[in-house]
Amino acid sequence: MTKFLQDKLWRVWLAIGFSLLGLIPQYSSSAASLAEIKQRGKLIVAVKDNLRPLGFLDGDGKLRGLEIDIARNLAKELLGNPDAVVFIPVSNQERLKVVLEDKVDLTIARVTVNSSRSRVVNFSNYYYLDGTGIIVKDPKISNRHNLSSRKIAVLNNSSTIAVIYSQIPNAQLIGVNSYQEALKLLENNTVDAFAADSSLLVGWVREHPEYRIIDDRLSGEALAVVMPKGLDYQELYLKINESIDLWRQNGWLQERIKYWQLPL
Repeated sequence: MTKFLQDKLWRVWLAIGFSLLGLIPQYSSSAASLAEIKQRGKLIVAVKDNLRPLGFLDGDGKLRGLEIDIARNLAKELLGNPDAVVFIPVSNQERLKVVLEDKVDLTIARVTVNSSRSRVVNFSNYYYLDGTGIIVKDPKISNRHNLSSRKIAVLNNSSTIAVIYSQIPNAQLIGVNSYQEALKLLENNTVDAFAADSSLLVGWVREHPEYRIIDDRLSGEALAVVMPKGLDYQELYLKINESIDLWRQNGWLQERIKYWQLPL
């Protein structure tokens, strides 16, 4: 059996399993090769609509954010029109599933590259290097060394826990179930800091400007565009990588990252 058929069968079995669990919204089938996308005249992209500053709804109900900018620029590169894109908001659980079930052409929704995901989908070159960040209110805390033996809130069962144990081994970790719970602990001085993904903390600081992100980058997580596997999508894969590389060379990507106040 060829690798192409193996990839197809693997995706079909996953799709069947996800459908039986009722975890996929019923969109019409949409995934397509680059030639089919050009014939259709629209790029269909799964995005986040509640993840400032990557993808979120503004006060007028319009999607905005770094990943929305990337999707629009890809539509411009592929179809000559930044508005030739259909956005499909998805939950975290749906981000890969909509690609596996051919419901969208691409997912651009804060998906980090890892080996297990790479077995079932293709990833583009990364467009942003995210990682663990820490927010504090105390002006005396300027770096991770100031947090030794202090209390740091972390989301329960998150990858952040291992990062903090590695980088600040003497810190006292306090598990929380939500950002709201972390904010409450910070406000009543039960904890000294909150550690989470830097991209998400940027949105937090915009809503709560009395807090700030310390300068230390504690880890690196590559965010990339998700595409289906298979020879049918190879031309699309190459074109997206070419576009991302070009944006990095001409400064467009860095300008948008800076615009959305994400750590470089």
